[in-house]
Amino acid sequence: MASVSLAPGAAAQDVHSKQWYLNAMGADEIWKYSTGKGVKVAVVDSGVNASTPSLKGQVLVNEVPKSVAFEATEDHDGHGTAMAEIIAGTGAGGGVKGLAPGVKIIPYHVQYSSEAKYNKKAADTAEVIRAIADSDAKIINMSFGGPYPSSAEEAAVKYAASKGKLMFASIGNSGKKGKGEYPATYPYVIGVSAIDKSGTAAKFSTKSNYVDFAAPGVHIPGWCDGKFTQYCDTDGTSPATALASASAALVWSVHPDWTANQVLRTLIDTAGRSWAKDEPSTYLGYGIIRPRRVLIDKNIDPGPANRDPLYAENGTDADEDVTATPSLSAAPASGHPSKGAGSSSGPTSAAAKDSNSGSSSQTWVIIGGAAAVLIIGGVGFAVLRARRNA
Repeated sequence: MASVSLAPGAAAQDVHSKQWYLNAMGADEIWKYSTGKGVKVAVVDSGVNASTPSLKGQVLVNEVPKSVAFEATEDHDGHGTAMAEIIAGTGAGGGVKGLAPGVKIIPYHVQYSSEAKYNKKAADTAEVIRAIADSDAKIINMSFGGPYPSSAEEAAVKYAASKGKLMFASIGNSGKKGKGEYPATYPYVIGVSAIDKSGTAAKFSTKSNYVDFAAPGVHIPGWCDGKFTQYCDTDGTSPATALASASAALVWSVHPDWTANQVLRTLIDTAGRSWAKDEPSTYLGYGIIRPRRVLIDKNIDPGPANRDPLYAENGTDADEDVTATPSLSAAPASGHPSKGAGSSSGPTSAAAKDSNSGSSSQTWVIIGGAAAVLIIGGVGFAVLRARRNA
């Protein structure tokens, strides 16, 4: 695994040069419209180190409720801090520059598989999601996944949706033979897969009926470990999820009066795809997320404020007012997040052609500025997915 030490000058330049996805997504043009200012993103992960050069002044530690504040800024793994920087890093001191550097991060430390000795005191995911639901964070980033559902987590997710939160989670790193992981497969959670520089789904990215968006997730600079001395090349659906959360924050910053439904709807409408919008791909969902397309369209129609754009998947009626969804009673958690997402060191990419398609065509899709072009698999991705509640 390649790594870059935090030395001045050349090393700093090297880290920034490895952030290929910023150019591909048209970040320089995006930042003319939005940096995500005014939006708070809750990062639910292994904790967030608020003292890295790139995150100084970006982390709102005092806004973490005491009931779930255990080691919120202690990251013994480095994963949560890496996700926070991908979202909101300033790039200072040679650190990673976030896609939405105007965003503020609220850190949450949940039970994490690589930190067994710390897990006894850490809050579980359901508790954390409920706490965030009652906060003024607009977006919940969950760059993790596990194989087992939890009734308490699902109830917490539904409660957060009723409070108008947008939730993004990693679909998993198990490839075409894997299954979508929780919480990404719960109703109201947006599942994110990973693409490489060519725009094809990464070989490790889980093929699933619950993929909603794709975002860059190959060769993404992130902290090697909890020592915070080096950045490494990382592959996974974790950084892809962080970029999806940042994308939503960029849009919400410019349109603060929009609801979560409207932000999500515009991102779906503008996603890069070559198949019908109502036939999402099992690899790339509704397509490659492209916040720039939303930001540059002054006449974009966000649609109804209280209508869920994913009502068919989420098992709601087309005319149901999502914000009126009642919360469910909490139940004992039956599963906790695993560290799978974002930590894979396996193959970096593969041409993502759906085996059921019988097509090998490819379509060129501009996902960022005029010069940023990525290839995505063609019409073969247009595989109608089952409803989330099926």
